[in-house]
Amino acid sequence: MTGLSGAMARAAAEGATAAALVEVAEAASEAGATRALSRIGLHDADAGKDIIELRQLVQGWRDAKTSAIRAVVSWAVRGAIALLVLGLAVRFGLSGGVRL
Repeated sequence: MTGLSGAMARAAAEGATAAALVEVAEAASEAGATRALSRIGLHDADAGKDIIELRQLVQGWRDAKTSAIRAVVSWAVRGAIALLVLGLAVRFGLSGGVRL
């Protein structure tokens, strides 16, 4: 056994109660989570607002990226249609006297 379950099993074998082990595990996980959040700068009361703002920023980036891709595809399709119409006009001699 490794990790938390192994440590809890060893402690239980040495006489620790299950409730005490659960309390220690909860305290350790709370301390670890607090330390991790502190390391990335999300330890203060405004952390929730910061996360919401970051999500909005990411969503804005995704929306802008999607819009840009749609615009590029739209212009590419329009260009292809224009070239097709121009090619048909030249092929059928409808270029108005202009030779290409």
